[in-house]
Order: sequence, then C-alpha cells, then structure tokens
Amino acid sequence: MKSMSTPAERKTRAKKMLAYLKKAYPVPKTELNYTTPMQMLASVMLSAQTTDKQVNKVTATLWKKYKTVKDFASAKYATLDKEISSVSFHRNKAKAIIASAQKIIDDFGGKVPKTEPELVTLPGVAYKTAHVVLGELYNIWEGIPTDTHVKRFALRFDLTKHTDLKKISKDLEALIPKKDWRYVNNGLVLYGRYVCPARPHDCAMHPLTKIWPEAQKRWPRAS
Repeated sequence: MKSMSTPAERKTRAKKMLAYLKKAYPVPKTELNYTTPMQMLASVMLSAQTTDKQVNKVTATLWKKYKTVKDFASAKYATLDKEISSVSFHRNKAKAIIASAQKIIDDFGGKVPKTEPELVTLPGVAYKTAHVVLGELYNIWEGIPTDTHVKRFALRFDLTKHTDLKKISKDLEALIPKKDWRYVNNGLVLYGRYVCPARPHDCAMHPLTKIWPEAQKRWPRAS
C-alpha cells in the first residue's frame, strides 16, 4: 500500500491513536481463555489464522484434559489433532504444541520461558506469539505483537509500508514509546473486533478514522 506520510506525520498520528487506545482499552488482556501458562501458550498458537472465539469454543472442554506442560507433552498427536480439527492448520498446530511442551520440559525446567529468545526456540512460536505470551503471562512488554488486526490498521493508517508481521512490529516500536507498547496489540485487536471490522464499510465517524480521515479510503487486502 502506497505511503502518503512523512516520518514526522506518522509519529504524530501514532501518538494520537495511542492516546485513544489507552483511554478506550486501559487494561491489556487477551480474550483467550486459559488457567495455566501452557494453556495460554497453546491458545495463542491455536489462534493463528483462527478467531479467539473459535479457539475458546475448542478449548472450553479441551483445557479440562490438558492443563500442565506434562499433559501437553504426553498428548498423542492423532488424538490432539482430532480434538482441534475445527481450527485452521490443525495438523501443524498439534505437532507444534506437543513439541513445544516437550522442549519446555527438556530445556526450560517445565516452565514457559520468560524471554523472547527462549520462546522463539519453541516449535510454532515466532515474534508475535512470543510477545503476546510475555505480556499476558509475565507483564513483560519487550515488543509489539502484530496480528491480522494490527497489520490491517498499521497499513490503513500508513504507519508502515511493510506486510511482513515482524517488520510491521519494528515500525510500530519505532513510532511508539516503549512504555506504551502494551496498549497497541490489545487495543487494535479489540477495536478491530468490535468497532471497525475488516470488510470495507463507512467508518468516517469511528474514533481512529476521525484522527486520519484518509484511512476511510484505504482497505488493505486480507491475508
């Protein structure tokens, strides 16, 4: 998507958007359901290309069976694959969840790691998942996770020229003070979910569009 802004304009716009997100969504909190750290990690892994609502539907019964890292590590692949078959890419996700749990036992003393370099060594875990987990489980905000909602708004509001998720994260991190990184993913996810969905529509009166009306004309392709 063609850029229309100078770096200074992007920074000013990001600051105004952040002010709204902080006020509207002051407590960063995932809508994924979990009770244990490993359930949280697995839920985030399941949520790739799948809605949180669908993940929660699947895990409502599943998390009664799988609670500890050991529970996940000892899961049978064919069984877990069948249990999560209603989520996208379930075969790969089942393999990654089991392998991650086994690696957590082997390499991290059975505890979900607390750093990005450690988390991204787990199968199926990249920058986005690592930083969602760090923020949610440990209140550690060392990066801005970019999912489909964050990507969509970053492109619509001309805060990035990239489509690669990690590159978008780095662009946003350069625009927003580190102390406020916690508000970006959570805020844009909830805003995208409940205020301004992905399908083209009249959003001229939406709070963020009022900050930059040009966004009304920019509808990046879903990916």
